[in-house]
Amino acid sequence: MNGSIHTSRGWRLIGRLAAACGLAGAMTLTGLPGSGLDPAAAAPTSVKIGGQRCDTKHVGRPYATTPRNSGFPDDPTGNFAVWAGDPKNYNYALPGQAYDGLGAPTEAQKTEARSQDPDPKKNYDKWARIAAASGKPSDKSMEIYARYLANKEGLSFKHWFDKRYIRNETNNHKGSSFERRLVKDFQLVGPDWLCEVKVEVFDENGKKIAERRYDAYNQRTKEFNEFKSNSKLRNDQLKVDRMIAEVKKDHTFRFNGGKTFSKGERAKIDRFNRELEQSRGKPNQVRGFQRQYNAIPQTKPIRGYSQYDKWFAPGCAGATAQAAPASSCGTRGPANDRIKGSGRTLDEARRIQAEARRLDTRGTLPRGGPGGIDFTTLELRFVGGLEKGKGMAYSMKADLMPDPDETPGFGGEAKMTMASDALFTWLALTPDRMWVNLNPDQPETIMDKEFAKTDAGRVLLQADMEMKRDYGRAMDPETEVGDRFWDSLPRRNGFPCLHSGRYWIEPEPAQVREQDGGLYILDAPLNVKSVAQKYDTPGPGGEGCDLTEAEIKQGQASIDTMLTPIVKKLVNESPKYADLRRVYTSRVAAEWIRQQDARKASDFRPIIDSNDVSRWPLRAPHADWDKKTVFDEMVKSFKEGDFRYELKYGGEVAVYMIGGVDFTKVPKQNISRTRFQVENRTLDTTTRTSLQSDDTSYRDTDISYAGGDASGDTSGGGDDDPTPTPTPHPTQTGTPRPTDTPTAPGPAPSTPGTVPTTPPAHTPDGGLADTGSDTPVGLLVTVAAALAAVGGALTWWMRRRRGDSAR
Repeated sequence: MNGSIHTSRGWRLIGRLAAACGLAGAMTLTGLPGSGLDPAAAAPTSVKIGGQRCDTKHVGRPYATTPRNSGFPDDPTGNFAVWAGDPKNYNYALPGQAYDGLGAPTEAQKTEARSQDPDPKKNYDKWARIAAASGKPSDKSMEIYARYLANKEGLSFKHWFDKRYIRNETNNHKGSSFERRLVKDFQLVGPDWLCEVKVEVFDENGKKIAERRYDAYNQRTKEFNEFKSNSKLRNDQLKVDRMIAEVKKDHTFRFNGGKTFSKGERAKIDRFNRELEQSRGKPNQVRGFQRQYNAIPQTKPIRGYSQYDKWFAPGCAGATAQAAPASSCGTRGPANDRIKGSGRTLDEARRIQAEARRLDTRGTLPRGGPGGIDFTTLELRFVGGLEKGKGMAYSMKADLMPDPDETPGFGGEAKMTMASDALFTWLALTPDRMWVNLNPDQPETIMDKEFAKTDAGRVLLQADMEMKRDYGRAMDPETEVGDRFWDSLPRRNGFPCLHSGRYWIEPEPAQVREQDGGLYILDAPLNVKSVAQKYDTPGPGGEGCDLTEAEIKQGQASIDTMLTPIVKKLVNESPKYADLRRVYTSRVAAEWIRQQDARKASDFRPIIDSNDVSRWPLRAPHADWDKKTVFDEMVKSFKEGDFRYELKYGGEVAVYMIGGVDFTKVPKQNISRTRFQVENRTLDTTTRTSLQSDDTSYRDTDISYAGGDASGDTSGGGDDDPTPTPTPHPTQTGTPRPTDTPTAPGPAPSTPGTVPTTPPAHTPDGGLADTGSDTPVGLLVTVAAALAAVGGALTWWMRRRRGDSAR
């Protein structure tokens, strides 16, 4: 059943509205990309509305009446409402993704792909019918090649496949699936509701000058509804909305998002609302509503046609190429897709982001688009599914970018590779080789020669060096802390004296939880510690002060209470230590894998303790990195100092030269099931969903999860798909109460290698969860040796001078 309304109103463009919208009369309202505006049109005077009943389209049958609780909840305090329940899943068909392992067609394949008809369109239509009838992947491949050969843009096959073929398939299926989900969840049924509503705007001569499509329209309340699965509004559509609002002054607007609206998108809604409130004298003319949804593409991979990647794939250990589509090794999943879709540089990321926005006609990109993830924060946070022959399931955690259109995230492939390589490095090397040593007295023992061939080893050694410099920066007398620090030290002849010392980073107890057949890494904080230590290598400025034991303790207490907290905060939060934190979380995961493999053989067994790291070498741009470079840098710093501070006492000036560093162990704490559920509510379901959905936010936070496994099969992802009930309910205001109450995401996938849903029969509090015996597993007992760093020192020598003589 179709509905149509045609009305006519006088066009009155208010000056302040024009200014706020960036409009300069009717002509500036025209020629908008994707809006259907006629660039030569006059002012609009009438609007025509037509659409299809939502229940007939999305539920399959008409409802005689519209339920009283139909529609979206409002917040009585304002124009924006937020659903308080847990995220929910919905599915959409994406069968074409199974062919992402296809390479560019060869000349022979081009000839075959063109063989059905000289006309390009008729040719791929015939291939489509052949593929549908046979069900053979080889025929479907020919259809895809035929479509590629018919395009006129001159794109590479990979670019066309990802940015045209899959983008169009996503636009066609994801948007309509999200619309169907909202129709069912919020009872948009009965004669009041129309979907796929087309609004046409005409001038006084009856000429159509603009067109806008809305996802839903309530004929009784006269409200236009726009659904955005990624909560991203389009400016060109908003301009047409303003035109319609001026003609249809008794109509309101609502934007419904499947993710958290960013500050910028929220501001667009609020700005539009203020404009209409001022011109109409009525509140809440434009509303926003958000509820967290995760979209699961229904894709069943096909060996030989689907792309499998080496990340976290023990079966791919010997592969030389990143992709191994025809082999039995590899992983697939949303994490891999997001990583491969990110730019390698900021400029490339901006180009990718702009193209994606241009092609995203229905708002179906994941939140933030291709550049929505801050890949510098990417860390491994779940491992599981270690059944032999099934590889491993994993989930990565990362922050979302605050302004992805202006500054998109980039460099995902390098960070993902680092996390994966580090996991295999920690597994391959025996613990006695996992150490670094920045000690000016020991140039022959910088680090194990095999460890020095890996990025994990490089990261530890460079972090050691940077930590030393941060101690030097923390004692700058121009800062409040630095000034208090120097004043707190013991004195000789009125000037501060500081002992030499050893400084190192060691992990604090990692918060982990073993359940669901895997390990959740909840937090992996690092600590910074120091002790007094003497060295034979002379530092800058000659001999230092001859301090007593009591004075050394006094100086050490000042370091521990004033400087160390500053450096510790940097190590745990600063972007410059992100690589250190990334390889450390992989170390935690690796130790758990070691313990599981010791009980039952996994695909990692040939790698563990092999001491062969040749398959995870130093990567570009660090392929030529040499441990001696860092050691020489440290010795130069130690002897000459990195920082030169002048302190004045009693009219005299003292010059202090700063240099030194170290790194060491890792403890753990397995939290109880109760604490896990209370402090990390829905993290288990979020992790399961992250193996299938490319847009899994943790509840309503700016934290994203994305994972993968050896199967990559998302065809079994679930939602409960309730059918709306026409049973009347009281009209809602305030706390939302649609028919389906807030629930966690759908059932866990049954795909091999993914996270099981059955919890252990018994979970002891503290230690690790029970894994079959009454004795908790002692996770990470060998990790202390793994990150050992015996090392250099941060040593100060004082050199004095009077007046201007010490320059």
